[in-house]
Amino acid sequence: MRGGLTEPGPTRPDLAPVRGIFQAASTAVVVLAALALFVSACATGGTGTRDEGPAHAAAEAGASPSALPSAVVSPRLDRKGAVALLRSDPKVSEAVKRDLEPCGTDQYPVDLFYGDLTGGSADDVVVNVVTCADLVGVGSYVYREEDGSYQNVFQTEEPPVYAEIDRGDLVVTKQVYEKGDPVADPSGENVITYRWVSGRFAAVYRTHSDYSDVVGTDPTPTTDS
Repeated sequence: MRGGLTEPGPTRPDLAPVRGIFQAASTAVVVLAALALFVSACATGGTGTRDEGPAHAAAEAGASPSALPSAVVSPRLDRKGAVALLRSDPKVSEAVKRDLEPCGTDQYPVDLFYGDLTGGSADDVVVNVVTCADLVGVGSYVYREEDGSYQNVFQTEEPPVYAEIDRGDLVVTKQVYEKGDPVADPSGENVITYRWVSGRFAAVYRTHSDYSDVVGTDPTPTTDS
């Protein structure tokens, strides 16, 4: 629905924001907790809605959208529908497609958010693909519905990555690793805010946070010109 915040569907999984996971002081503990919650939520087969508010460099810069077959389109994608959409999309890498297998019975490792990002006639859908074992985000995508089919208008496949909708903007969080960092202990994170401008997503704001910084230190912001 347009004109305001989209109300959660009846099967919306209660997933904690992954940005919260990225920012946790004890990454290993939070990942275990999030995994348990993810498996529980997936068992319901639900989808999610969020408040209104990339690895392919061309897509991050706003590559031309590609229309996908209408056979996989439904008014509201569930996880199986999202997986079918990703598998049919030639812009999605084979590496990500290999991760689109159920973690259990029908427990597909995808997370869906709906909201108005592009000003279209229907809500856009953000699809995040994560690994079953440790919930590492391996790909984030935005699909815009036009003329009965979904168009891929944004994607990033540089893990770890996760995308959300925040007050009409697309917010992408990427963990940062220094040389020698273990997988469970990144050095920090970059948060990039994208806005739909002239038919494409443009980065308008970036912040970087070092996890080793003293608690209470504000992240370093930069503004994209």
